[in-house]
Amino acid sequence: MNNKFYCLLALLLGNVAIAWAQIIPSPKEHFGFNIGDDYKLANYTQTEAYFKKLAASDRTQLVDIGMTEEGRHQYMLIISSPENIKNLKRYKEIAQQLAHAEGLTDQQARSLAAEGKSVIWIDGGLHATEVVGTHQLIETMWQLVSRTDPETMEILQNDIILLAHANPDGQELVSDWYMREPDPKKRATNIPRLYEKYVGHDNNRDFYMMNMKESQNISRQLFVEWIPQIMYNHHQRGPAGSVLAGPPYRDPFNYVYDPLIVTSIDAVGAAMNNRLNAEGKPGYTQRTGSQYSTWWNGGLRTTPYFHNMIGLLTEIIGGPAPEKIPLVPERLIPNGATPNPVAPQLWHFRQSVDYSVSLNYAVLDYAARYRSELLFNIYRMGSNAIARASKDNWTFYPRYIDTIKATQKSERKEEPGAEGEGGGEFSFGKEDTISVKYYDAVLKDPALRDARGYILPADQADFPTAVKFINALIQSGVAVQKATADFMVAGKKYPAGSYIVKTTQAFRPHVMDMFEPQDHPNDFQYEGGPPIRPYDAAGWTLAFQMGVQFDRILDNFDGPFQKVPYGVLQSPPAKSIAAAKTGYLIDPRINNAFIVVNDLLKAGAKVFRLPAGVKDAGAFYIPASAKAKAILEKGAAESGIAVAVSEQRPPGMKAVTPMRIAIWNSYGGSIPAGWISWLMEQYHFNYEFIYTKAIDAGALRKKYDMIIFATGAIPDTGKPKKPRNDAESKPPKPEELPAQYRSWLGKITADTSIPQLKQFLEDGGQIVTIGSSTNLAYHLKLPVQNALMEKNSKGEWKPLAGTKYYIPGSLLMADLDTTAAENSGMPAKNDVYFERSPVFKFTADTTGSHIKKLMWFSTDKPLHSGWAWGQKYLKDGIAAFVAPVGAGKLYAFGPEITFRGQSHSTFKLLFNQLYK
Repeated sequence: MNNKFYCLLALLLGNVAIAWAQIIPSPKEHFGFNIGDDYKLANYTQTEAYFKKLAASDRTQLVDIGMTEEGRHQYMLIISSPENIKNLKRYKEIAQQLAHAEGLTDQQARSLAAEGKSVIWIDGGLHATEVVGTHQLIETMWQLVSRTDPETMEILQNDIILLAHANPDGQELVSDWYMREPDPKKRATNIPRLYEKYVGHDNNRDFYMMNMKESQNISRQLFVEWIPQIMYNHHQRGPAGSVLAGPPYRDPFNYVYDPLIVTSIDAVGAAMNNRLNAEGKPGYTQRTGSQYSTWWNGGLRTTPYFHNMIGLLTEIIGGPAPEKIPLVPERLIPNGATPNPVAPQLWHFRQSVDYSVSLNYAVLDYAARYRSELLFNIYRMGSNAIARASKDNWTFYPRYIDTIKATQKSERKEEPGAEGEGGGEFSFGKEDTISVKYYDAVLKDPALRDARGYILPADQADFPTAVKFINALIQSGVAVQKATADFMVAGKKYPAGSYIVKTTQAFRPHVMDMFEPQDHPNDFQYEGGPPIRPYDAAGWTLAFQMGVQFDRILDNFDGPFQKVPYGVLQSPPAKSIAAAKTGYLIDPRINNAFIVVNDLLKAGAKVFRLPAGVKDAGAFYIPASAKAKAILEKGAAESGIAVAVSEQRPPGMKAVTPMRIAIWNSYGGSIPAGWISWLMEQYHFNYEFIYTKAIDAGALRKKYDMIIFATGAIPDTGKPKKPRNDAESKPPKPEELPAQYRSWLGKITADTSIPQLKQFLEDGGQIVTIGSSTNLAYHLKLPVQNALMEKNSKGEWKPLAGTKYYIPGSLLMADLDTTAAENSGMPAKNDVYFERSPVFKFTADTTGSHIKKLMWFSTDKPLHSGWAWGQKYLKDGIAAFVAPVGAGKLYAFGPEITFRGQSHSTFKLLFNQLYK
C-alpha cells in the first residue's frame, strides 16, 4: 500500500513539474541564456518581466514594495507552499506578534511558534556591480518555484521566503552598460555614475537613517511588516585566496545585543559552511578570515541584529568574465577560519551562482528544521529586552570594565609577592580575579544604569529635525509614544506633543543604539601593535549626529502618552503665523528654515540676514508681502518652522541672494558628492556637477560663485600615490566611452587644477572643502599645518603612528565660535562626525592673514561616541577655519559635516556658506 502511494505521489509530482514547465519558462527560455553563463547579464527590465511570470505559480505572491529613486517598481517575490500562500496574512500576524513579544506568555509564544512558519529574507543586487547578487536571486526563485524534490517541498511547507530585489536602478544601469559592448571579451562594469542615483555603495550604509527610497521600502518589510527571523544579504567580493567570506564573524560584537543573536549567527553559519563542505565546495572563510564584524549598525545585514534578527552576509568572488583564484599561501593552511581551503584555479560565473543557491538552501533548510525554535527565540529575545528594561540593568561596556580595573589598581596595596598571587602557567585565569566589591562599585552604581526611556521635548529649538529622528525610529519598527497633554517626569515639566521612546520593547537594542554612545573596545593586532580597523564606523549615535535634545530617564515613568501605531510617520506640528506690517523673522537654528528661504528666493521674494552681535543674530528677515506670507505659511504648515512677526526692520542686515553652486564629481561617481547633491535637493538648493576637465579649462568665475569639494577630491601635496587596485590604475580610455561621458574623466592635479582653483578664489569665488579635500589649503600655501605630526629620530615631521593615535569613524565634541556668521544657528559645542579627519594648527605667521578658526577641540578627551586612541593629541587642534584668498574665501571643514545625510546638526555649517 505504501509503495503504491509513493509511486502515485511521484507520478503526481512529475506531472505537476511538467505542468509548471508549460506555464512558467525557465531562465534560459526567458532571458535567452542560463543564469551564470559567462559574459551574460540580465537587466532589470528583463528581470521584472520574469518576476511577473514567476508570479503565475501558486507557490508565489509578487509584492510591489515601493518606487525607487529613479522611479522603477521594486519587487519582492514571496515563495512558499500553495497552502501557506493562501494564509500569508495569518503568518505575518504571528511573525509580528512573536517579534514584538508584547503581552505574551511563554506558553502563548510556544503555541504561536508551533502554528507559524519561519520567515526568511533573501536579497540580491544591493551593490549593483556585484552582479552575482541579482543573478543568484533569479536562479533561486526559479529553483524554488520549479523543483519538487523532498528538500524543496519540506522548505516550502515550513518556510515563507521573501526574495527581494535590493537595487533595480543599479541592475538596469550596470547590465545595460556591460551588454552594450558587442565583443564579450571587452565588456566591463566600469559604469560612469553611481549605481544608486545618489549614494552608490552607501546604499548599504543607510539602514538606520533610511534616507533613500529603496532603504525605506526594504526597512518597512523587515522591521514593520514581516520582521523575519533570518535575513540574508548577498555581496561580493570574497577575500583573495578564498571563494567567499560568511558567518560567523569576527569580534567585537555590539554589547546591546541579546546573546542569542551571537550564538544563532554561529549556528546558521555552521549550517552554511557544512552544506558547502558536504557538496564538495571549498573556500569558505569565517571569523578572522575576513574583515566583517557584528559591531556596526546601519547596514542591511547589521541593522537587523538590533531587531533580534539573525543577519547573514556572504561576500563571494565571481563575475561574468572568468577569473583566477589567486594563490595566497597562508590561506592554504586549514584552520578554524578556513577549514576547507580552495586551490588556485580558473573560476566561472556559474560556480558563484551555484555556491549562492547552495548557501540559500542551507539557510532555508535550517529554518525549516528549526522552525518553531527560530520563532520562539525571536520572541525570547524580545521578551528578554522588555524584562531588562523593566528593572535596573547595567550593560557591560568596556568603559565600565576599565573603571573596575583602574579602581582596583589605585586601591591595591603594594605587598610583597602580591604581583604573583594566584598566577602560574596553569592557573586557569585565576591570576585575573579581583574582589567582587569592585564590580559592585561600578556595575551596581545607580548612576550607571541603562535608561528606562528617553523624552524629546516638543519645545526644543529645532523640533522639526527631532521629528525626522523620530521618523527614523518609526521606520525601523521602534515603538514610539506621544504626549497628549503636558506632563511631569523627574521634577521636569514637558509640553504636549513631546515624544517618548521607552526601552520596554523588543527592539530595545536599536533604541539604545540610537540614543546611547557606542563604546568600541581598544582593538589592536597585538599589545603595542597597530589598530584593527573597524568594518565601518566605531560610533554613530544618531541622536547626537542630529543634534536632538532629549532627556535620559533612569526610573520607570508614565504620563498622558498615546502610542503611535507601528510604522506611522509623524509630521512636525503645523505653525500658524500672524499678519505682519513690517516683516518676519525665522530662527536660524532650524534646519528647515533653509527650505523656506530657498523657496522665497526662487519666488523672487527679498530675504535678509541679521549680522553678528545683534539680537537674533543670524536670523533670516523677510519683508512683509503677500507673496512672502504665502510661502511662509506653507513652510510653517509643512516644514514646522516657527515664524515670528518683526515690528521693526532690524539694522545692519545683509541681503541674501542665491549662489551659482557646483559640486565636484568624478567618472564613476563620488559617493560623498552624491550625498551632498541629495542633501541640496532636500533643502531646495540649486546646483550642478562639475568635473575635473571643466575645472582645468578655467574661467570658473564666469559660471560659478561656489564650488563644493567633498572628501576624496583634492590630493595631498606629496608624491602621487600608487593605485590601490587594477581597476583604479586603469580608468577607461576616452575612445571606449560614449561622447557624453568623456568629459567626466580625470582627477584633480597640483599642476593643472590647483592653479585654476586659486584663480577662481582670487577672482572672488568661494570654495567649501570637506575632509581630505581640505588639502587645498596646503596647495594654496595658507598659514596652516597638520596638527597630527611629530618629529622622528631624524628630525623629520611625520604623521603620528597608529600605535599612538587612531580615530576611525566616531563622534567627537567640538567647540564653535558662535560669533562667526559662518556658524550662525550653531551651539557653542556640537558633535562632529570624525573619520581620521584632518586637524590643523595655525603657523606663527598668521598675523594679518585674516584666517579665522571656526571649530576646534578644547579638551584632550573630546570622544563622545565610538573609539579614539590617543585623543589627547587633538587638544587645541583646529577642526574648521575660513581663510581669504584674494577676493574669495576658502572654507575648510575637517570633519564630515554632511556625513551620509545623517549629521543634521552640522548641515548648517555647509548651508550658511551657500548665499552671497
